[in-house]
Amino acid sequence: MAAPKKGRRSPGAQGRPGRALVGILVAMVALVGGMFLSGNTTPRLGIDLAGGTSFTLEAKNEPGKPNAITSSNMDTAVNIMERRVNGLGVSEAEVQTQGSKHIIVNIPKGTDADQAREQVGTTAKLGFRPVLSIGDPKPTKDPGDVPKPNETPDKGDDGKKPAQGDKGDKDGDKGDGDSDKSDATKPTSTPTTQGRAVPSALRKAPTPTPTPTGDAPQKPTKEQADQAKQAEELQKQFAALDCTSPEARSAASSKAASRPTEQPIVACDRKGQAKFILGPVELEGDRVEDASAVFSAQGGSGWIVQLDFDGKGGKQFGQITSELAKQQSPQNQFGIVLDGEVASNAEVTFAIKGGKAEISGGFKQGEAEDLANILSYGSLPLTFDIVDETTVSSALGEEQLRAGLIAGGIGLALVILYMVVYYRGLALVAIASLAVSATLTYSLMVLLGEAIQFALNLPAVCGAIVAIGITADSFIVYFERVRDEIREGRTLRPAVQRGWPRARRTILVSDFVSFLAAAVLFIVTVGKVQGFAFTLGLTTLLDVVVVFFFTKPLMTILATRKFFATGHPWSGLDPKRLGAKPPLRSRRRPAAPADTKEA
Repeated sequence: MAAPKKGRRSPGAQGRPGRALVGILVAMVALVGGMFLSGNTTPRLGIDLAGGTSFTLEAKNEPGKPNAITSSNMDTAVNIMERRVNGLGVSEAEVQTQGSKHIIVNIPKGTDADQAREQVGTTAKLGFRPVLSIGDPKPTKDPGDVPKPNETPDKGDDGKKPAQGDKGDKDGDKGDGDSDKSDATKPTSTPTTQGRAVPSALRKAPTPTPTPTGDAPQKPTKEQADQAKQAEELQKQFAALDCTSPEARSAASSKAASRPTEQPIVACDRKGQAKFILGPVELEGDRVEDASAVFSAQGGSGWIVQLDFDGKGGKQFGQITSELAKQQSPQNQFGIVLDGEVASNAEVTFAIKGGKAEISGGFKQGEAEDLANILSYGSLPLTFDIVDETTVSSALGEEQLRAGLIAGGIGLALVILYMVVYYRGLALVAIASLAVSATLTYSLMVLLGEAIQFALNLPAVCGAIVAIGITADSFIVYFERVRDEIREGRTLRPAVQRGWPRARRTILVSDFVSFLAAAVLFIVTVGKVQGFAFTLGLTTLLDVVVVFFFTKPLMTILATRKFFATGHPWSGLDPKRLGAKPPLRSRRRPAAPADTKEA
């Protein structure tokens, strides 16, 4: 009797199946509860189900920059593109990197696809514009309340614009004087269409001027009349401009970005704390060769942004700052404008020559790095080609989703039918395990939609359907191992325990191969195929969790129940139906002959 007892396992060695079941049920309740607490009980739908337009852009190296495709440049391009598509009034646009050189832009239905394509496919415009006037971000009903160029809005302090973290004084290395001034940026004292046309028009009202002899007033010239009309129109736009909400700022930046660079604009700053009248572009952003955020302990400056201009840009910048330094506030400032929005406005106290400059102003590290990125990569740091464009109507998406769900339902029904016919009572274990897996998968998809913007698209639905077969395959492997042990003559309880190690190895190897395939597919593909790979990988991991923490403990508990332990014909574990050998305990080795013992 000692030998049989030696091979038996204690309940502790068999694990604690009750605890495992309680653990996974608690996890299910937590995930489902989190789903309801988030206020959203449906997965985030991809663009192919909700409808809209999707672009896949592939980065190309710039000429002379063979190693320009970096994670930093890709992130900068994503930020610029996101600002552009949001400028279209799109509130749910998604712009994200995929892999090392692709960007996916998903724009929901109701957006002009041609306009969206133009926004994501062209380079951004960065320019330095002189500040003509600064005002409160709220709209003003009376255009007469607009601050004149030599005035600043009353903020209750020293008269300057409130600190924003992106405003500061400029200083830099002084170089030799510049005698080679370009016509485009040469400051003049007379009104022209470039340089100081708008400041002159705003500064001097084109009203009739009396002559010394008392004769009739002189009639304004056509140029003066045009300037007056332009100044009046700008003041009206400035008074009506609203910079208090992201939507209003997006609309204003889109309108400002569409105007020619040689014309003045009204614009908002990025934080919605002020609005501006800005003169024509006097220095293009592509003249900035490099910009970097550095920490300077000198004078308590903290984080600053250092600029390096190319040869022509350094000369132009010297001319501009020389002219601005002579003006009164706020006309001694220039605005750094990206896509029609003021990224920073800085005061100039003296001419900055030598092609180098610094911007300081109490920046935080993130603010300094953001401004440096804008200055360095205002025009996209990379060239992008649209390699894929997909437009799906919501009606077509709903039809495809319905078809996918029907296919999944049919597949699930066939799996359950097969389980019931072939495994009988064991089918209850399989159905319960599938229900647990489906609950975990659904709740995770909903929560991931809120956490990482995971969107359920058609390929992802296909991945979930494929996962039904993978999960069912794990159950079948375990059931067959247990039945093999019963065929060898063992009872159900030891069969459940002895069959598990063999089944576990097979399940882990099979799921590892599936997960590896999903991971490789996710890495090497872009766009919607990644949805399939992500769902396949997620459900494969959940299959391991369900089999280890639900299916196995449930089988251990059912093995102690009479219906399964006695091998009921409907249990699926009937020894007779399985062709089991006689019980192992009745097949004992014969005793040795007596004369042999005596020998």
